Amino acid sequence: MGGGGARAAYQVGFLRCVARLFPDLQVPYVTGVSAGAINAAHIASHHGSFIQAVEELTELWGNLTVEDVFRAGSLSLAMNLWRWGTQLVSGGNTVGSNVRSLVDAQPLRTYLEDHLHTVDGEMTGIAFNIARGRLKAAAITTSSYTTGQSVTFVQGKDIETWERPQRRARKAVLTVDHVMASTAIPFFFPAVQLEGGWHGDGSLRLTAPISPTLHLGARRIIAVSTRHTATYAEEDSPNVIGYPPPAQVAGVVMNSIFLDMLDNDALELARLNALLKNVPHEKREGLRPLSLLVLRPSADLGRMAYNYEARLPRAFRFMTRGLGTLETDSPDLLSFILFQPDYLRALMALGDKDATARADEIEAFLKADPAE
Repeated sequence: MGGGGARAAYQVGFLRCVARLFPDLQVPYVTGVSAGAINAAHIASHHGSFIQAVEELTELWGNLTVEDVFRAGSLSLAMNLWRWGTQLVSGGNTVGSNVRSLVDAQPLRTYLEDHLHTVDGEMTGIAFNIARGRLKAAAITTSSYTTGQSVTFVQGKDIETWERPQRRARKAVLTVDHVMASTAIPFFFPAVQLEGGWHGDGSLRLTAPISPTLHLGARRIIAVSTRHTATYAEEDSPNVIGYPPPAQVAGVVMNSIFLDMLDNDALELARLNALLKNVPHEKREGLRPLSLLVLRPSADLGRMAYNYEARLPRAFRFMTRGLGTLETDSPDLLSFILFQPDYLRALMALGDKDATARADEIEAFLKADPAE
């Protein structure tokens, strides 16, 4: 499950549909990055059945508010902006003005510690499910600001780590710190210290989003994207007239970070599968076809966010409007940070609807043998 901030609620809608089809489904490998790490951690650590895990995850997202994610009060935002401004104009020489992020994400940490039933930060349910044989491995990916690498933290049984250029896997006991690091949108949320380095949003350097699940041993992978597949006419239609405001530029940047790599990875995988079909087994040199099912929103989640913007906390709404969120028809930046219950529930409903429309395909995929 990939990233996208508040958009990750769409993934929960998909899971609701799958849970209705397969209430006792066991998923041996669960991986997540960015906000998708929240969903992955919950599914991997829940003690109950699959449908029970999804029901609780639905409740988690359905009751989430901006105040549960970060402090959005006028004073908190104003102080952080003032400190950033002071540090900028002083050339970094002002003592005590250092600020690590725009908002304080402590509310999200507290919320996750409660809902993931942690013990001293550890998501003990993961070890429990691995010991019972219900789970083979769970993985959460972060980006190391200290080394510039993409780091996948893996907890599992009989798991071999891997190393690729700028990508590393490390065995770990997964904690809320790993989830908080993976979800730390640059500049917006603070980085988290892990293993002596500082880590942020896992989507930043993850050039191959499907690879962690593949390395763990999965042969069939379901990837839930939060990017709407637009028609050519929709793609060519401008979202903003005139010079783009900061919100439009930030939205394009965040789309490239959180969403583009999955599309590229899926395309490369399809090409490799096509090539392997024409190569005899003995000449594949260890390569093997992989079954991949990608689910995407049937509607533009950015355009949907526009309808819920007015319900944001006043101070935070004032700041985002200052960035130009009302000057674009598809405020993608807003869709990443719009942790409003009504918007999140709308995303879950859309995910459920889209998955239901493809229920036969999903059921056939889950029951089929892995690609050969």
